[in-house]
Amino acid sequence: MVQPKTLIQASLEGGRDLLRPPTERSSADAPQRTPLMVPIRSLGPSHRERIAGHLLSLAEQDRYLRFGYAASDEQIQRYVAGLNFERDDIFGIYNRRLELIAMAHLAFSVDPSCASCSEFGVSVLQHARGRGYGARLFDRAVMHARNEGVTMMFIHALSENTAMLKIARKAGAVVERDGSESEAYLKLPAATLDSRVSEIVEDQ
Repeated sequence: MVQPKTLIQASLEGGRDLLRPPTERSSADAPQRTPLMVPIRSLGPSHRERIAGHLLSLAEQDRYLRFGYAASDEQIQRYVAGLNFERDDIFGIYNRRLELIAMAHLAFSVDPSCASCSEFGVSVLQHARGRGYGARLFDRAVMHARNEGVTMMFIHALSENTAMLKIARKAGAVVERDGSESEAYLKLPAATLDSRVSEIVEDQ
């Protein structure tokens, strides 16, 4: 287990950037930073069918990367049926045809010894990749987790899922590899007025 002192705090400049006047933004970041202003929606029980449709659209290899095994249609249906919307939070991105093209599951720990922990999982349809949707959902989940009092976020991924691990490392997570699997640990700072206002803006 990684010692807390070795964990690096996540940077939430993406959320702050929404509230900062253009003149205050770093000019050095300007050429590289291209904020992706896509609406991210909170999903509830009424969205189960859309969530199932999204996950069932994943190819076998994508299901393997998302769940750690090549989940069958039946296993995906059971996963969707078991989603606890009262405890966890689900975020999604739709395209213009109202197709759920990307979604993230922020699962809060039920272990009393890790009450301030959460786990993040994400999936993006193949034709919608390369647009930063996974990173945007990760940033959104981090901001929400902070505001909910989470101090540690876990990302369990296959070691070959380089896209997910890259997002985690970029946020400051410590990644431990154990053969074919990797575990990322991201220590989150306490919520601030800035993070709370940023989430309100995101929800608009």
